[in-house]
Amino acid sequence: MAPLKTVPSSDVRLGMFIHGFEGSWWEHPFWRTRFLLTDLQDLQRLRAFRGGVIIDVAKSQATASATADTASTDAPATALPPPAADAAPAAPLRASFSVEQAKAAAVVAGAFETVRSTFDDVRLGRAVAQEKVASLVDDIAGQLDRNASALLRVLQLKSKHQYTYLHSVAVCTLMVNFARHLRMDDETVRALGLAGLLHDVGKMAIPEAVLDKPGRLSAEEFALVREHPERGLALLREDPTMPALAKEVCLHHHERWDGTGYPHGLKAEAISVPARMGAICDVYDALTSHRSYKRAWLPARALGAMWSWAGHFDQQLLFQFMRSINLYPPGLLVRLASERLALVLHNGARATRTRLLVFYSFADAAALDPTLLVLTGAGSDDAVVGFVEPAASPVAVPDLDLYPPQSVTN
Repeated sequence: MAPLKTVPSSDVRLGMFIHGFEGSWWEHPFWRTRFLLTDLQDLQRLRAFRGGVIIDVAKSQATASATADTASTDAPATALPPPAADAAPAAPLRASFSVEQAKAAAVVAGAFETVRSTFDDVRLGRAVAQEKVASLVDDIAGQLDRNASALLRVLQLKSKHQYTYLHSVAVCTLMVNFARHLRMDDETVRALGLAGLLHDVGKMAIPEAVLDKPGRLSAEEFALVREHPERGLALLREDPTMPALAKEVCLHHHERWDGTGYPHGLKAEAISVPARMGAICDVYDALTSHRSYKRAWLPARALGAMWSWAGHFDQQLLFQFMRSINLYPPGLLVRLASERLALVLHNGARATRTRLLVFYSFADAAALDPTLLVLTGAGSDDAVVGFVEPAASPVAVPDLDLYPPQSVTN
């Protein structure tokens, strides 16, 4: 008997060891792919997955193994035994947003203490305790499993007094989310989360008076701050088990696509993809956070500024970052999965959903009557799959100013 069996998600039971999923890794509902199914909420989420689930019979508990053993990959769903009584849903598939937000707040609170104590260790001359921060990456990844928007929103609530610490937690979260969107393997996702968490660890070698200065830095102070990538690398090198990706992101997250960054002035493809990802996540969180010298920007404004900074980022990768958070700056022309062209509209103070004006069909090579489309992230939505330069638009682009925020409603 083969140790692996593929069964429909409707036939999964508590006690089964999940070995993998059929189809795209990105489409299944879990960050991890191999685990013992013991949680009822996980079971409910798995039941909603429309695809085959690969079960490791040898690692499954006895009752569940027997069920998997009787399942045939080729048998129709109706021929399989019904779900066991103890696996019947006892709660909604997705907890309310307020409950998930509370869970996310708890993760952030624990993350704050972990990062604070880790950075304090570094300030006192001790090496970074990787085992401490590695578990935090898992906690954040697990929270992303349950409700990414809840955690990302809680991270926006951080106060400027907690900035240095929670910025690292936020970048960790964004890196995990970004890596998952790019369909990177589990080990890489974990390493990039750790890289995000430790990318600014070198700032612990910079005087607090400089880091917290409310006004413009002097040339000498700015030069001191620019030392933090190399100081961070030196600290991370003290741990021989530190992933190479973490050291790479720490050292090069301030490099720029056009070669004007630091510390080495690397240009374009000479900058690794992880470092480019780190640069994007770092700046996005910095712009959308309260600082001693500025108010937080709305996400759409931050993305608009980042998109306009010619030569700062890898534009293709920045667009993928936008896709990972399902948010785009007003004025951007985007191509949809439905083979239509749309203009991203202003979305006002709510700024939580992307609002589009659809005005052209590539499939029909014809202009369309402008129609409003709001992307909610639901499975039935259309999806943004690419961007189009204004000069390449096959028809005249509608005037963005004709669609102010107040004219767009949910």
